[in-house]
Amino acid sequence: MKRIKKVFTLIHLVVWKLLALLIGLQLWTEGDPNWRALTVSTLLTCLYVFYSHFYILTHYQGKARKVSYYFRLLFVILTGPLPFVLFHPRAFASWGNFSDYYAMTLASAVPLFLFLSWLARITENLVLNTIRKEQLEKQAVEAELYYLKSQINPHFLFNTLNNIHTLVYKQAPAAPEAVQRLSSLMRYMIYESNAALVPLVREIDYLRDYIGLQQLRYKNSPVVDLKVQGEFASCHIAPLLFIHLLENAYKHSPARLEAGQVKVKVEVNDNTLIFSIQNPSAKNPGNSLEEPGGIGLPNVRKRLALLYPQQHSLEVSHSDELFTIVLHIQGLKMQSHDTKTYLLHH
Repeated sequence: MKRIKKVFTLIHLVVWKLLALLIGLQLWTEGDPNWRALTVSTLLTCLYVFYSHFYILTHYQGKARKVSYYFRLLFVILTGPLPFVLFHPRAFASWGNFSDYYAMTLASAVPLFLFLSWLARITENLVLNTIRKEQLEKQAVEAELYYLKSQINPHFLFNTLNNIHTLVYKQAPAAPEAVQRLSSLMRYMIYESNAALVPLVREIDYLRDYIGLQQLRYKNSPVVDLKVQGEFASCHIAPLLFIHLLENAYKHSPARLEAGQVKVKVEVNDNTLIFSIQNPSAKNPGNSLEEPGGIGLPNVRKRLALLYPQQHSLEVSHSDELFTIVLHIQGLKMQSHDTKTYLLHH
């Protein structure tokens, strides 16, 4: 906002300098011997009328201040010609000259610069209000994104901690790896996901950690078949976009899953990301996308609409046997330097 106000100040300075140059040049070309004094007197009247009215419009707006506005406006109109008359070299030669110059300025310069000051005030208000509105909308979007992003199912965390507790109690070899995965997952959620964009490779690592922790619930071989294809090393994406879809795949599936029954595929093709997930449909009607404690597709749709307007498509198909979601995101951000730094760091 300060930068915009500085731009307006610069515009004012440039316009007034150009006006002074034009007035002086016009009087000089006409051969008036007093062109300097006339330039100064004309410019002083213009400045006085313009900024007096500009100030009044700024500080005396609103229905409750209409009377104050009209009194001050009348004062500016009546005193507006005085700078020109007082600095005019021939204004005091006679009363006739004084009244003529006063009337001429009152009829020409005063109305013109009253109108220009009103136009300038309206224009600045319009621009500033538009910028304020955009800033408020941006803040609202950021707040909503933060709210939506934070809604990871807390039951997952509680269940994971219980599972890890069981592993530790049994002194299972998988316990240290489970703790490490949970630590990585929580670090990503709390710290790394605060960025507007994250490396796609990090988002995939997050999915792997989540899948590894969910696997603690199953005795079978990995129930999720995760495939990654394409040149994704330099791709960046908004964080925590896929987790709700994966979370719902678990919730929407039968309680008992066989190895590889949940199929997840992440593919990057020609600057387009394709994320697909397929899981067997649960016969239990309680496992719905709108189940309390779950976030479901509304969260994903809202975030996609806010983050990737006109750049995405989300297809959902549901049958008695399979539930499938396919997400396309066009125009991925490519930041190879940052990704290389991340890969070296990790």
